[in-house]
Amino acid sequence: MFAAQYIGNKSFNVVKGHAIAPQAGEVRLDVGYVGICGTDMHIYHGVMDQRVSIPQTIGHEISGIVAQIGEGVEGFTLGEKVVVRPLDWCGECPTCEAGLTHICQNLKFMGIDTPGAFQSSWTVKARTLHKLPAGVDLKQGALVEPLSVACHDVRRSRLKAGEKAVILGGGPIGQLVAAVAKSVGAEVLVSEPNDSRRAFADELGVKSVNPMDTDLAAYVDEWTGTKGADVVFEVSGVLPAIQSMTQIAGRRGRIVMVAIHSTAPPIDLFQFFWKELELLGARVYEAADFDWAIELIASGQIDLKPFISSVSPLADIGSAFANMDGNPQGMKALVECNSEQ
Repeated sequence: MFAAQYIGNKSFNVVKGHAIAPQAGEVRLDVGYVGICGTDMHIYHGVMDQRVSIPQTIGHEISGIVAQIGEGVEGFTLGEKVVVRPLDWCGECPTCEAGLTHICQNLKFMGIDTPGAFQSSWTVKARTLHKLPAGVDLKQGALVEPLSVACHDVRRSRLKAGEKAVILGGGPIGQLVAAVAKSVGAEVLVSEPNDSRRAFADELGVKSVNPMDTDLAAYVDEWTGTKGADVVFEVSGVLPAIQSMTQIAGRRGRIVMVAIHSTAPPIDLFQFFWKELELLGARVYEAADFDWAIELIASGQIDLKPFISSVSPLADIGSAFANMDGNPQGMKALVECNSEQ
């Protein structure tokens, strides 16, 4: 088997290794496809070197095929298509005991804190696996993880049919949030300055606006008949979005914080008092979000094919990352880890 190791300085080595036999409670996968996500790009830029043990195999948006089953594992058979929910929770902390294993106090994110999926064979705990229906191929399967992020965001928002939602930021996650919001029957607006990303939203049947040349607050006011947005998703991670999110939210609106803000931004807390707003955090996903994402794909409610910008072999992983670096036209790049898949 072969594995791509991140070695720092925007570089990877593809090395020959050996498949790890599964222990009790584990399953070994023949990896199909792995997506490159924003977190992987942060690693690529060295921003997360304090969490990644260099050299390390990274990657967590994965689809694969069950190749070997460890002792005590039930419910899986050889040859089944699966995806991995890449969270390793302790099961013992108060948060886990409350059933919130996705925000475990000792959580390890697979592919960041521990070795990940950019390899042809990956051995994982069976509890992290979700089956793919027959009609969902491995390429779409590799996007179940980011779609699950969007499902969690929308589920946290309590968005329902007929409500109006504004997504601040039209990158891959923002577009997926828009798709999930649309699937529940909401009216959706994406605020995004990049022309190609607005065009992508338009092709998905979602209204978009450029906040650089349009007064977003005035636009939303007119769009909602002065009511304001029922839900605002902050996905961009930039200060102007923080400044506008409280302006465009309506009375008793819900704001979902999807983006990661590494520094503490100023927030207009008066608007929370005046409008009785809610601010909701949304971190990764739960098992129910993976199940929902898979159902959305399998039922045809969401087509992920337009999101796939490129597919590269594992040997070309360095070029795949370089091509995505600073490329606003690209949505999701996939790395094929087993050519026979």
